[in-house]
Amino acid sequence: MKQRTLEAVNKQIQAEFQSAYIYLAMSARFEEQKMSGAASWMRIQWEEETSHALKLFDHLIRRGQTPALFDLSHPVVTFDSALDAFEQVLDHERHITKLIHELYEVAVEEKDYALQTLLHWFIDEQVEEEENAEGIVDSLRLAGDSGQGIFLVDRELGQRQPDVEDEE
Repeated sequence: MKQRTLEAVNKQIQAEFQSAYIYLAMSARFEEQKMSGAASWMRIQWEEETSHALKLFDHLIRRGQTPALFDLSHPVVTFDSALDAFEQVLDHERHITKLIHELYEVAVEEKDYALQTLLHWFIDEQVEEEENAEGIVDSLRLAGDSGQGIFLVDRELGQRQPDVEDEE
């Protein structure tokens, strides 16, 4: 594996772990607000992001490389409402999609076919991540300021189960 590719994968590992850290902090904030469904959704998202980082981590190990773990920054989690929080989630997922695309470009330029194959999964996953976040934003917009509506969305968020594929 070329050095440029190794550095780019390590950077993405850090981004995935940072995402996990952000979602765990959001989970805690939702617990404070007594929105246990949203808190649970965020905790599952934390698990997914951690598994995404580990997919890349394990890929490096299988390729005879040593992953580099970089410092994570303190997640600053502020939101005025569930809608605000999930709009931030959507923006963050769009940012991660951009990073995955940039990593794919490196893999193509460096002719790293094994990494390209792995990144196809990530590209598909990001489509799903953005779609899920958009759906929640849409539901929260429909709920508006209605306590009953927000209660129902929170209950629905609490029904989320971890994806079996991400645990592999």
